Amino acid sequence: MGVVIIDGTTVREFVKEEAQFKKSVDEQFVALDLNSDGVLSRAELRKAFESLRLIEAHFGIDVATPPEQLTQLYDSIFDKFDADQSGTVDLDEFREEMKKIMLAIADGLGSSPIQMVLEDDDQNFLKKAADLEASKTSL
Repeated sequence: MGVVIIDGTTVREFVKEEAQFKKSVDEQFVALDLNSDGVLSRAELRKAFESLRLIEAHFGIDVATPPEQLTQLYDSIFDKFDADQSGTVDLDEFREEMKKIMLAIADGLGSSPIQMVLEDDDQNFLKKAADLEASKTSL
């Protein structure tokens, strides 16, 4: 377990590092593509967001959200990712939306640093951003 400190600049620099960011997003896409068909279905993307529990928890406390409201929220997220409205999310769509999400996180953080406690094997995007920054300062 480790503690990382990040701010908006850390996240923004990670996104700017195109090769590293693309590799991280591509790895996440492959992990989410459960049937390995090269696209994400509505169910695959929903499963990914459910595992993050972003909607069902508020500051670590479970909240009761009606199932139909959850479906509506997940459908709207999927529709945002599915830019060409094909009914699936391809790798390019996933990359573009993840870039937007990460830049929105960077904007939200601004110059205010936050501490995150992460497992050593955690490979989320914010940890990867912190790892990239750490690798630059250790040179």
